[in-house]
Amino acid sequence: MKRQKRDRLDRAFSKGFQAGIGGRSKDLCPYANLDSKSQWLGGWREGIDGRLSGLFNK
Repeated sequence: MKRQKRDRLDRAFSKGFQAGIGGRSKDLCPYANLDSKSQWLGGWREGIDGRLSGLFNK
């Protein structure tokens, strides 16, 4: 049985979160589509907040 791919917006959020945890700049967002870009930036913001509050050390 084939695995279904995750929703594209969920994937964009997850990738943004990982970028935020890693301390990457929000200017490096790879998405041009407005919906995907907003999801990526939302994940990035949460990753940055978590990193700044000390939840993640990298």
